Amino acid sequence: MGFLVRWLFAFVLLALTFNPTEWNYTRWAVTNWQEQMPLAVLGGLVLLVAYVLFLTAVLRGIGALGVMLILAVVTALVWVLVDFGWISLDNPTSNTWIALIALSVVFAVGMYWGILWRRLSGQLEVDDEVEG
Repeated sequence: MGFLVRWLFAFVLLALTFNPTEWNYTRWAVTNWQEQMPLAVLGGLVLLVAYVLFLTAVLRGIGALGVMLILAVVTALVWVLVDFGWISLDNPTSNTWIALIALSVVFAVGMYWGILWRRLSGQLEVDDEVEG
């Protein structure tokens, strides 16, 4: 359940920022920049903070090499799905949704990796010093 929650949050963050519909921050900010500049700036800063939190957690969890490896696996999965004819890359709208799903999977794996690693290895990581 923890992975799905992280994936959902990552997907929502990415889709709120940009998606092929008219319901996204990027399109709204461009359209309403003149009339609602302070709100657009505030929204952009809130999204930036969310991205910094996500990216920090992801890079601490799996590192840059891990991001590239997970992205390679997700890309290969998309390739297999295209090769089997289950999805098509002819539609730019569907390509955007595929990219959002792929990036959100990378974010979710990065966020969940520490938990998964502790479960698989049985290791416990302690960052706080115990005062004695």
